Amino acid sequence: MKTFENISSLISESFESGKLNNSDLIQIIELCGMYLNLKTITEYAKQKKMSYNGEKKFRNIVKIFGCKFVVDND
Repeated sequence: MKTFENISSLISESFESGKLNNSDLIQIIELCGMYLNLKTITEYAKQKKMSYNGEKKFRNIVKIFGCKFVVDND
């Protein structure tokens, strides 16, 4: 957990001091989404040609900012 705390502190301090702006934070979120291979359940189901309910029941689903995503980075 120490690594997360270091990264979190660095981002917080950089944003609060003006070294990072909103655009930078969005790029960080997009980078994390890329590593997690985040997709909405609908997008994932269409890509895999499966049903929405099937994916919702059998995939790793996380809720971020009020939206549900499939995490598929195995």
